[in-house]
Amino acid sequence: MISSDTKSLPVVRSAVTRMAELEGFGEADARNVTWALDEALANVIKHGYAGRSDQPIRITLESVVSADGRSGLELSVRDYGRQVDPTTIRSRDLDEVRPGGLGVHIMRSVMDVVEYSCPPDGGMLLKMVKFASRVESVESAATEALP
Repeated sequence: MISSDTKSLPVVRSAVTRMAELEGFGEADARNVTWALDEALANVIKHGYAGRSDQPIRITLESVVSADGRSGLELSVRDYGRQVDPTTIRSRDLDEVRPGGLGVHIMRSVMDVVEYSCPPDGGMLLKMVKFASRVESVESAATEALP
Protein backbone atom coordinates (compact mmCIF):
# COMPACT_ATOMS: atom_id res chain seq x y z
CA MET A 1 0.00 0.00 0.00
CA ILE A 2 1.32 3.43 -0.91
CA SER A 3 -0.12 6.90 -0.53
CA SER A 4 -1.24 8.90 -3.53
CA ASP A 5 1.80 11.15 -3.11
CA THR A 6 3.90 11.30 -6.28
CA LYS A 7 7.00 10.94 -4.09
CA SER A 8 6.08 7.23 -3.85
CA LEU A 9 6.36 6.68 -7.59
CA PRO A 10 10.16 6.28 -7.94
CA VAL A 11 10.17 3.52 -5.31
CA VAL A 12 7.29 1.73 -7.05
CA ARG A 13 9.02 2.04 -10.43
CA SER A 14 12.21 0.47 -9.07
CA ALA A 15 10.35 -2.39 -7.38
CA VAL A 16 8.28 -3.22 -10.47
CA THR A 17 11.27 -3.10 -12.79
CA ARG A 18 13.18 -5.44 -10.47
CA MET A 19 10.24 -7.84 -10.19
CA ALA A 20 9.92 -7.95 -13.99
CA GLU A 21 13.64 -8.70 -14.30
CA LEU A 22 13.37 -11.49 -11.72
CA GLU A 23 10.51 -12.98 -13.73
CA GLY A 24 12.76 -13.17 -16.80
CA PHE A 25 11.48 -10.15 -18.68
CA GLY A 26 13.88 -8.50 -21.08
CA GLU A 27 14.72 -4.82 -20.77
CA ALA A 28 11.99 -3.61 -23.16
CA ASP A 29 9.21 -5.64 -21.51
CA ALA A 30 10.34 -4.62 -18.01
CA ARG A 31 10.36 -0.97 -19.09
CA ASN A 32 6.85 -1.30 -20.59
CA VAL A 33 5.40 -2.91 -17.45
CA THR A 34 6.88 -0.10 -15.35
CA TRP A 35 5.60 2.54 -17.78
CA ALA A 36 2.06 1.10 -17.73
CA LEU A 37 1.98 1.02 -13.93
CA ASP A 38 3.35 4.55 -13.73
CA GLU A 39 0.57 5.75 -16.06
CA ALA A 40 -2.05 3.87 -14.03
CA LEU A 41 -0.87 5.46 -10.79
CA ALA A 42 -0.76 8.93 -12.36
CA ASN A 43 -4.38 8.44 -13.46
CA VAL A 44 -5.46 7.35 -9.98
CA ILE A 45 -3.79 10.37 -8.41
CA LYS A 46 -5.14 12.84 -10.97
CA HIS A 47 -8.61 11.47 -11.69
CA GLY A 48 -9.53 9.17 -8.81
CA TYR A 49 -8.18 11.34 -6.04
CA ALA A 50 -8.24 14.77 -7.72
CA GLY A 51 -4.56 15.30 -6.85
CA ARG A 52 -4.89 14.59 -3.11
CA SER A 53 -1.61 13.13 -1.84
CA ASP A 54 -2.83 11.36 1.30
CA GLN A 55 -5.09 8.66 -0.16
CA PRO A 56 -4.39 4.90 -0.23
CA ILE A 57 -3.44 2.95 -3.34
CA ARG A 58 -2.93 -0.81 -3.09
CA ILE A 59 -0.61 -2.35 -5.65
CA THR A 60 -0.17 -6.09 -6.03
CA LEU A 61 2.16 -7.98 -8.34
CA GLU A 62 1.67 -11.64 -9.07
CA SER A 63 3.62 -14.07 -11.23
CA VAL A 64 1.50 -15.72 -13.92
CA VAL A 65 2.18 -18.04 -16.85
CA SER A 66 0.63 -17.77 -20.32
CA ALA A 67 -1.06 -20.68 -22.05
CA ASP A 68 2.09 -21.12 -24.16
CA GLY A 69 4.41 -21.17 -21.12
CA ARG A 70 5.73 -17.60 -21.10
CA SER A 71 6.28 -15.97 -17.75
CA GLY A 72 4.19 -12.96 -16.94
CA LEU A 73 3.16 -10.45 -14.32
CA GLU A 74 -0.30 -9.47 -13.21
CA LEU A 75 -0.45 -6.00 -11.69
CA SER A 76 -3.47 -4.81 -9.73
CA VAL A 77 -4.05 -1.20 -8.76
CA ARG A 78 -6.85 -0.62 -6.24
CA ASP A 79 -7.96 2.84 -5.22
CA TYR A 80 -10.84 4.15 -3.13
CA GLY A 81 -11.46 7.33 -5.10
CA ARG A 82 -14.07 8.36 -7.59
CA GLN A 83 -15.78 5.43 -9.26
CA VAL A 84 -16.47 5.59 -13.00
CA ASP A 85 -18.14 3.28 -15.49
CA PRO A 86 -15.30 1.13 -16.91
CA THR A 87 -16.80 1.33 -20.41
CA THR A 88 -16.20 5.10 -20.43
CA ILE A 89 -12.46 4.81 -19.75
CA ARG A 90 -10.64 5.47 -22.99
CA SER A 91 -7.78 7.42 -24.44
CA ARG A 92 -8.27 10.76 -26.10
CA ASP A 93 -8.31 10.94 -29.89
CA LEU A 94 -4.73 10.40 -31.08
CA ASP A 95 -5.20 12.99 -33.84
CA GLU A 96 -5.66 15.64 -31.16
CA VAL A 97 -2.18 17.11 -30.69
CA ARG A 98 -1.74 18.24 -27.09
CA PRO A 99 0.09 17.08 -23.98
CA GLY A 100 -1.49 14.49 -21.70
CA GLY A 101 -4.43 12.15 -22.00
CA LEU A 102 -2.53 9.17 -23.40
CA GLY A 103 -2.16 7.04 -20.25
CA VAL A 104 -4.95 4.61 -21.16
CA HIS A 105 -3.64 4.33 -24.72
CA ILE A 106 -0.13 3.59 -23.42
CA MET A 107 -1.36 0.94 -20.97
CA ARG A 108 -3.43 -0.82 -23.64
CA SER A 109 -0.55 -0.63 -26.13
CA VAL A 110 2.16 -2.13 -23.92
CA MET A 111 0.19 -4.62 -21.79
CA ASP A 112 -1.51 -7.83 -22.93
CA VAL A 113 -4.56 -7.38 -20.69
CA VAL A 114 -6.06 -4.19 -19.23
CA GLU A 115 -9.32 -4.54 -17.29
CA TYR A 116 -11.11 -2.01 -15.11
CA SER A 117 -13.82 -2.89 -12.60
CA CYS A 118 -15.88 -1.18 -9.90
CA PRO A 119 -15.58 -2.95 -6.54
CA PRO A 120 -18.82 -2.90 -4.52
CA ASP A 121 -17.20 -0.88 -1.72
CA GLY A 122 -16.23 1.98 -4.04
CA GLY A 123 -13.16 3.09 -5.93
CA MET A 124 -11.68 1.32 -8.91
CA LEU A 125 -9.70 -1.84 -9.55
CA LEU A 126 -7.37 -2.06 -12.54
CA LYS A 127 -5.83 -5.39 -13.51
CA MET A 128 -3.09 -5.50 -16.11
CA VAL A 129 -1.14 -8.51 -17.38
CA LYS A 130 2.05 -8.59 -19.39
CA PHE A 131 3.64 -11.77 -20.70
CA ALA A 132 7.31 -11.79 -21.63
CA SER A 133 7.90 -11.46 -25.36
CA ARG A 134 8.93 -14.71 -27.03
CA VAL A 135 12.27 -13.38 -28.22
CA GLU A 136 13.09 -11.98 -24.80
CA SER A 137 11.93 -15.20 -23.10
CA VAL A 138 14.27 -17.25 -25.29
CA GLU A 139 17.14 -14.82 -24.68
CA SER A 140 16.51 -14.90 -20.94
CA ALA A 141 16.44 -18.72 -20.87
CA ALA A 142 19.67 -18.86 -22.88
CA THR A 143 21.37 -16.42 -20.51
CA GLU A 144 20.27 -18.45 -17.47
CA ALA A 145 21.71 -21.61 -19.04
CA LEU A 146 25.19 -20.10 -19.36
CA PRO A 147 27.79 -21.32 -16.84
